[in-house]
Amino acid sequence: MAKQIKNSSFTWEGVNRRGQKVKGEMSGQNAAVVKAQLRKQGVQPEKVRKKTEPLFGIGGSSKKPIKSADITFFVRQMSTMIKAGVPLVQSFDIVADGADNPSMKELIFELRDTVAAGNDFASALKQHPQYFDDLTCNLVEAGEQAGALETLLDKVAVYKEKTEALRKKIKKATMYPAITLAIAAIVTVILLVKVVPTFEEMFNNFGSELPAPTQFVVMLSEIAQAYYLEFLGIVITGVVGFSQAMKRSKPFREGFERFSLKLPLFGDLIRKSAVARYARVLSTTFAAGVPLVEALESVAGAVGNVVYKDAVLKIRDEVATGQQMHFAMRSTGVFPNMVIQMTSIGEESGALDAMLDKAAHYFEEEVDAMVDGLTSMMEPMIMAFLGVVIGGLIVAMYLPIFQMGDVV
Repeated sequence: MAKQIKNSSFTWEGVNRRGQKVKGEMSGQNAAVVKAQLRKQGVQPEKVRKKTEPLFGIGGSSKKPIKSADITFFVRQMSTMIKAGVPLVQSFDIVADGADNPSMKELIFELRDTVAAGNDFASALKQHPQYFDDLTCNLVEAGEQAGALETLLDKVAVYKEKTEALRKKIKKATMYPAITLAIAAIVTVILLVKVVPTFEEMFNNFGSELPAPTQFVVMLSEIAQAYYLEFLGIVITGVVGFSQAMKRSKPFREGFERFSLKLPLFGDLIRKSAVARYARVLSTTFAAGVPLVEALESVAGAVGNVVYKDAVLKIRDEVATGQQMHFAMRSTGVFPNMVIQMTSIGEESGALDAMLDKAAHYFEEEVDAMVDGLTSMMEPMIMAFLGVVIGGLIVAMYLPIFQMGDVV
């Protein structure tokens, strides 16, 4: 596996196409890459230096990471400012004042300085690909070229708000059982390592054979006492290894995404969320005037699952050869019939963006209902599981005491 090169921040000074002195910051693999990027933007670089970050606790503080919710807030506020007639550079200052995250505030000021130096808004966004995806940059660029930046920014804001809401719903469905089961595992280990040994010492004084459930729990306790550190190390290694493999290994990530569609309950949720993102992004880009083939390229990177990404790329190739989109969608075998029918109606009526928007709204509501249903269904299941595990341990420990009472 090829080693990934980490981007660094560079400060630069140069001269733009108007002969004006400009400066700013840009991330890149090295100074040569940064210079090449500046030349593409019409800036002749004179000085490019790697930015030195202050040490933790010495002249600075730890930075709060920028989350997708921060980017969504920024896009919505910029859309509101520009729609209100506020000049672009001044809009950056106003939005930055309302940002709670210091890292986001710093990013907004960097964008402001880049735009004030003579670059357009889209070029400023493209200097930060880790925060602004291709879809956002392309729509902003289209808005600037068409003189309708406020309209396109509003569409981007709606898309990001819908995407963020969808992401939170899925996170809600997965985090609750994960946290509950993790707490159950911690409580079980504490009982086995700290509580059961106390009962075991008392049982040794009974001089009689312990019930089978108690013997089983005592055996588990002895194993836990002997190997709980190893077990903890395996769990931590597994979690870290999984997260790193998802980030660094494309085959592993794609394999997991394919496997996730086969999971009971959650597989259907992932399918519907992917279809909702497909319809939402395609509706947004097509309504913004982006050609269908180019719009499908943006959609492929936003669906969130490799199965649907491959399907969208296949649709793009067939549409490029003159095939109608609803026929291309049907041939992939991964889209619900309702979406295909709505796409067909949209193509025939010339209102594809409106029909896709309705489809996106429908599947977003479906995901919302599924999340609520899963949460309601899993609550009693988790409580029953906790009752069996934790309650079983406690009952097994008290069985010998109950038997002594019967004998007396």
